[in-house]
Amino acid sequence: QVHFVESGGGLVQPGGSLRLSCAASGNIFEIYVMGWYRQAPGKQRELVAVMADGGTTNYGDSVKGRFTISRNIAENTATLEMNNLKPEDTAVYYCNALIKAITGSTDDYWGQGTQVTVSS
Repeated sequence: QVHFVESGGGLVQPGGSLRLSCAASGNIFEIYVMGWYRQAPGKQRELVAVMADGGTTNYGDSVKGRFTISRNIAENTATLEMNNLKPEDTAVYYCNALIKAITGSTDDYWGQGTQVTVSS
């Protein structure tokens, strides 16, 4: 079993900033990739930002230059710094991780999500 603790969502005005955090715990041997996806009402879930354990990052086109992802490999945590937020960033943000378990299997895990609302 893998458990996520997500924090940092909320309401912010356009142009403002927020920080999301995600901490994974449980049956974890290695986290290969960790990051966030988001889903706005009526839209498909989309990539926000992910980071591999080697440091390679991948950002969604709409957030490049505004969002920055970082990871603490030893603590199984990830942080997403979101700057210059826009109303179109409003969505539920889901922590995601590709995890190799201590027991040997590799699976994709999702957190429960945290709401980010950008509005004046």
